[in-house]
Amino acid sequence: KTVLILGAGGVVPSIIFSLLRMKASKILLSNRTKKKADDLKNYRSEFFGKLRSILGEKPGIRVVGDRFVFASEVLFETGSAVLGDDGKAQLTEVAKVVRDVSKDIPSALNWILRVDGHTDIVPLAKTSKFSDNWELSQARALSVVKYFIKSEGIKAKRLAATGFGEFQPLTNEITPQALARNRRIELKLTEK
Repeated sequence: KTVLILGAGGVVPSIIFSLLRMKASKILLSNRTKKKADDLKNYRSEFFGKLRSILGEKPGIRVVGDRFVFASEVLFETGSAVLGDDGKAQLTEVAKVVRDVSKDIPSALNWILRVDGHTDIVPLAKTSKFSDNWELSQARALSVVKYFIKSEGIKAKRLAATGFGEFQPLTNEITPQALARNRRIELKLTEK
């Protein structure tokens, strides 16, 4: 059954009217999504600005694009996923900023702090408890996330641990400095 609706230009079938209404809804939804993304971008800027002022001058810590990057050596011993005391101290500073900024983020924004683990291409020692670099990178990211949860009280629903192994290098060079740049933990405030 087709219902006809009178419009300014004559008769319009209800299907066309429904399609127009759906298109308008889609545009509104798109605008809301863009606003949420813009809002999160503002909080991300605040988050990284505060982190930069606290940690920005310390060796082994840098900002790369929209990520805060810790050299693995700042947090872990070679081949290990156990956080060192210096690494815990750095992460405590990060957690303070996360708690501070998260108070201001509206609940409608579905955000997480993503912790990405990366390694270099050097194979692990045969005596390693990890089967490969991918497993090590995941274990390191998970160590950071668990530290934030257990020691710093950050809600688990606001954290994600991902491991990339050697597959997302910052550089493909094979120098000691390049390999060190590729061994890292990255933090990114992003949408779920």
